[in-house]
Amino acid sequence: MSVKNIDVKQANELKTIGGYTYIDVRSVPEYESGHAAGAHNVPLLHRDLSTGRMQPNTEFLAVIQENYPADSRLLIGCQMGGRSAKAAEILLSAGYTDVSNVLGGFGGHRDSLSGHVINQGWADAGLPVETESTPKGSYADLSRNSGT
Repeated sequence: MSVKNIDVKQANELKTIGGYTYIDVRSVPEYESGHAAGAHNVPLLHRDLSTGRMQPNTEFLAVIQENYPADSRLLIGCQMGGRSAKAAEILLSAGYTDVSNVLGGFGGHRDSLSGHVINQGWADAGLPVETESTPKGSYADLSRNSGT
């Protein structure tokens, strides 16, 4: 099974009327600075405070598995679509069956040379955004549920 790629408008529709959960795999500070309304946060990477570099979140899969059954309808988003594609692959490999990568993520994907939009981001599309954590959707809440 391969990862389904969808755009932000399709993701918003699935989230709103299709019973899907949007999981933002950006770091906690990125999530807190703004995210898709209703998004849960399970970072694929964490920033190492001593080096400033991003490091894998070794608890990523455990937190997902504890909070979302394998038959959950999941939309996976990040900033542009790279981390979410990787996270979606991890979830499919772990037995999740309904996983979609949100192309463009929160901030959009632009051509590095021309600046032309390749995939529109959630914020640029004018879709609902919030800065407050979704109730029971912050990483602190979700990782607490998993006992990690």
